Amino acid sequence: MIHRIGATAAAQIFVVLALPVAAATQTRAAENSSAACPGDNGGIALSPGFCATIFADNLGHARHLVVAPNGVVYVNTWSGRYYHFGKVPAGFLVALKDTKGDGRADVVERFGPSFVEGAAGGTGIAYYNGAIYAEEKDKIVRYALKPGEIVPKAPPEIVVSGMPLGGDHPMHPFVIDPPGNLYVDMGSATNSCQVENRMLDSPGIEPCTQLTTRGGTWRFDANRRGQKFTSAARFVTGLRNGEGFAFDKDGRLFATQHGRDQLSQNFPRFFNVHQGANLPAEELVQETQGADFGWPECYFDGMAQRRLVLAPEYGGDGKKIGVCAQKQEPVAFFPAHWAPNDLLIDNFAKFPAAYRGGAFIAFHGSWNRAPEPQGGYNVVFQPLKDGKADGDFVVFADGFAGPIKDPGLAHFRPTGLAAGPDGALYISDDVHGRIWRVVAKGAPSVAPAPEPKLAAASGGNPEPPEGIHPDAGETDLAALPLPPGASREQIARGARIFHGEADGGTCAGCHGADAKGTSVGPDLTSGKWIWGDGSFASIEQIVSMGVPHPKSYPGIMPPKGGAPLSASDIDAVAAYVWAIGHREAPK
Repeated sequence: MIHRIGATAAAQIFVVLALPVAAATQTRAAENSSAACPGDNGGIALSPGFCATIFADNLGHARHLVVAPNGVVYVNTWSGRYYHFGKVPAGFLVALKDTKGDGRADVVERFGPSFVEGAAGGTGIAYYNGAIYAEEKDKIVRYALKPGEIVPKAPPEIVVSGMPLGGDHPMHPFVIDPPGNLYVDMGSATNSCQVENRMLDSPGIEPCTQLTTRGGTWRFDANRRGQKFTSAARFVTGLRNGEGFAFDKDGRLFATQHGRDQLSQNFPRFFNVHQGANLPAEELVQETQGADFGWPECYFDGMAQRRLVLAPEYGGDGKKIGVCAQKQEPVAFFPAHWAPNDLLIDNFAKFPAAYRGGAFIAFHGSWNRAPEPQGGYNVVFQPLKDGKADGDFVVFADGFAGPIKDPGLAHFRPTGLAAGPDGALYISDDVHGRIWRVVAKGAPSVAPAPEPKLAAASGGNPEPPEGIHPDAGETDLAALPLPPGASREQIARGARIFHGEADGGTCAGCHGADAKGTSVGPDLTSGKWIWGDGSFASIEQIVSMGVPHPKSYPGIMPPKGGAPLSASDIDAVAAYVWAIGHREAPK
């Protein structure tokens, strides 16, 4: 059984094919391919004809990366507000080199400002004209490299400063073209430009003034120093959160689009939980001067209509098109909420011909598909021709998350992509800072990766570096303490709602399947309470009222988590949360 989503207009729906002979042939090819690979491909499954090694590990929250012409890999790491752990004592920028030719970095050097100097790293990084360009908070800075240097010795120069920070998408990924045009993502500050961000039935602000400084791509000059952020430098608009950029061989600029969240949680009168989990699609777009991709007024319906439709904040009902008929459609689209965090179009002559010119997309993985299973946590390949999608995408690399695709439990989450001049493909992870180096063996054709062997060892360390907590996964409900006046039946029902098994509960999406927190929502098992005093009554009130203005995390919680919970459902969820937050730590 092959599950695949088409990326052309004629076939962009889920397709299930029962092809026993083809599947057997593909399995044999995959087995033959993996047999030729030394080791276990670093614990991931790859399309037939490719092998991987763990190039580096435990680098911190590795975001985007780039490979210089001499083969040195540079990566930007981040410990910003999305990460509540992992303070890096040295610089957040890392230079890595393989001097032995074994596919592993034996030289690892850090540079740039450190945590003790007030830095937190960043996402964006690029190599241009003999220098490393990197995102640092509200700036893009330039580190000049002298011949033979792996780590720059000269202090950085400010290229652009004053970029907007805060809000839902404070990152600034970017790309530089050969003439030196610097294209920077200014992700939106909110989900959909509502009066009350991510709140039930809150209307959209008209006009969305946020678009003057956010929600698009800005263009600057990589050859100039001391530029200031200005609204006049906007290149395209209506792009909620771009993240990934790449050029094809003809110089066309492509970007990914993170679709908006919480259609069913914020507008349950128009969208059921199934639609909320599967709308809107993630997008691959082509950027040209002045293009408008529709955010926040529009989102892409990849289920029924396969086109941009009007958002409910702006008068939409899931069917109306309105002003979206004048917005620019994507080149290709992908499953909802997979989170496309980077994009690579490899134009190197040494890359396999079948893949050359197509788009690799690193999907960070979803949190907003609850109560349905989360998805993504993979790298896909989308064939392109003449700037258009040329057939269905395939999953190129999988198995990063491990046995559970969940933002709190995933072992690794793909975040960055880069190509080396020798034809190698590098994939970074921002959970534990692992980088894989992927190389082709022979001349492979485009084919999906086999199912990952999740029980296999992973470079001698199948678990995350700190191990897996013994309480991860299912909780023994009978061993949980009871809040005053509650029953075992209530806790059991609360657990089912929490995990999306009843009444459209979405709690696990933000707090993780084990309730130990994610980058979006806090740990509910620690006994530390951000709101209230941890009493049953205070938890009940928080679930009922929501959290419109979080103190420490970016995840805004609508009332009842956006689920259609009754008063008894709220009591049950509160009982479960109280119980897991008051249990004794294992001895």
